[in-house]
Amino acid sequence: MSTDLFCEIVAGERPAHLVHSDDVAVSFLDARPVFKGHVLVVPRVHAETLADLGDVGPFFTRVQALARAVEEGLEADGTFVAMNNRISQSVPHLHVHVVPRHRKDGLRGFFWPRTRYDSAEEAASYAARVAAAL
Repeated sequence: MSTDLFCEIVAGERPAHLVHSDDVAVSFLDARPVFKGHVLVVPRVHAETLADLGDVGPFFTRVQALARAVEEGLEADGTFVAMNNRISQSVPHLHVHVVPRHRKDGLRGFFWPRTRYDSAEEAASYAARVAAAL
C-alpha cells in the first residue's frame, strides 16, 4: 500500500480542513490555494493518475458536486476544475483542483499565484461554507 500526503489525510493521520468525505472520495482545502476556497478532491483509494483509478464515474460525480458547491457556497461566478497526471503533480496521488472563480479575478492561463489563509479559523470557515452547499 502506498502512503503519501493525501493517503495520510484520507486515513485521518494528517490534519486538513475537510469539506466532504465518503466511501469514494475525500475533499479538503488546498493548503496553498490559488484563491480562498480552493478544494482538492482525492479518491479514497490510492491512485497516482487518472488511468490508475479504474471506475472514474463515482469519483467524478463527487468532483461535479464539489464544483457546484464551491460556486454556491462561496458565491463564485464559476470554477476552474483541473487535474495533472504526473507532470506538475506535487503529490503522487490523483487529485482534482476545484478553484472558485470571479470575473476579473486576475487568473491568467496556467500561472497560478498562491495565497494563504489568515488563520486556521478562516480556512475552517471556507471549508464549512462549501460543505454546507453540498
